[in-house]
Amino acid sequence: MTPRAPDPDVIRQRLDAMRRALATLASAGAPDADELRADPILQAAVERLLARLVDLAVEINAHVASAELGRAPGDYRESFELAAEAGVLPEDLATSLRPSVGLRNVIVHEYLDLDLERLAGAVPLALAGYERFVATVAAWAIQPGG
Repeated sequence: MTPRAPDPDVIRQRLDAMRRALATLASAGAPDADELRADPILQAAVERLLARLVDLAVEINAHVASAELGRAPGDYRESFELAAEAGVLPEDLATSLRPSVGLRNVIVHEYLDLDLERLAGAVPLALAGYERFVATVAAWAIQPGG
């Protein structure tokens, strides 16, 4: 089966959703664990926004991998590897974002008590990493053949 071209609307819509999530997360400032513990609404919002960023990135990664490489990732982590293989993400960015999948899984599946220090520490990392992801994918998408 010949891979098909990525759908620019699929990518654009998810990038737009990521930009909105990043702006909302940035508006929360940089809460520490005590602030998250004291404000369960803030904690829930941060959790949801971090999980949403990962989900949207994985959707983009999977779409591009399927279109460019003719195969879908087996899991969320692999989606970042395939996005790098497809030439969408530089390897260092894919590698730096891969661990966010683990935090997303803890949030979504409630595997264990969420470490609020880890959650608070993830906010600036997510802002920097996923802002770079959005810029990188947007630049790739506007290139001929991207």
